[in-house]
Amino acid sequence: MAQKLVIALGGNALQTKNSEPTAEAQLAVVKRTCEYIAEISNLGYEMAVVHGNGPQVGRMVLAFETAKDVVPPMPFDVCGAMSQGYIGYHIQQALKYAINKRGSNYPVVTLATQVIVEKNDPAFENPTKPIGPFYTEAEAKAIAEEKGYTMKEDAGRGWRRVVASPLPRKIVEIDAVKKLWDTTVVITCGGGGIPVIENADGTLEGVAAVIDKDYAAELLAEQIDADILLILTEVEKVAINYGKPNQENLSHMSLAQATQYVSEGHFAPGSMLPKVQAAMKFVRANPDKKAIITSLDNAVSALSGVTGTLITFA
Repeated sequence: MAQKLVIALGGNALQTKNSEPTAEAQLAVVKRTCEYIAEISNLGYEMAVVHGNGPQVGRMVLAFETAKDVVPPMPFDVCGAMSQGYIGYHIQQALKYAINKRGSNYPVVTLATQVIVEKNDPAFENPTKPIGPFYTEAEAKAIAEEKGYTMKEDAGRGWRRVVASPLPRKIVEIDAVKKLWDTTVVITCGGGGIPVIENADGTLEGVAAVIDKDYAAELLAEQIDADILLILTEVEKVAINYGKPNQENLSHMSLAQATQYVSEGHFAPGSMLPKVQAAMKFVRANPDKKAIITSLDNAVSALSGVTGTLITFA
């Protein structure tokens, strides 16, 4: 029986540091990314793909604000839905081609996915999710003063706008994902899902937030009973003392070890921390399953146990 796999794609899978922030440049990066994903599919895994949208949704909001005198700005949740659609379109186009090229003919579908968050989630009082482009500290302070944005330094890479990042509680379209699962590669919970709250009358209402895609991928992995949660990022292995002379790359973390490293502050918020915490949540809920964190180009090797950081319950 085929193993079930949920893949969470990091930002470098959609856009590299040196590429232009255009749709054409993004598609070129996505085509390379999908070659790796197709290789995984070729190994026989049943899988779904979750992707982020931080840079893209940030640019969309910025574009609408810049053009506000010409066209009405779209609400933040609508921008999230738009980014989910166009990123998913790029992935499904490139992934379908890459899978077909390897002699398979699986359908690839992007599913517009809403994810319920709690209205009183404390994240709304403490924005932490980086979106949009990087700025210098001086530029960030000027933007914060002009527009009232919350700007924070992002893991030594520069300053970015941050927005609320509430925890995902329920995937609205999960039944559709389950029905598609064993016949289709589903791109779902894009950008962490379109964040919505559920009102007392059962209606859904979009909110201004970005759900972390690693947490959304973890929730999806739990709900479809995945065997593996594969979180792809820029580095081959998770490290403690990152960037210091005593940096140590980790091949394995038990839940207890990961808990200790988190408490000691080894992982940067908005960067490696949510990836590790998502992996921890998955193995805590599924002690017989595993999570892997590695880079895109090492994904196949990590699945075979050659590299990457393996996170297990014990």
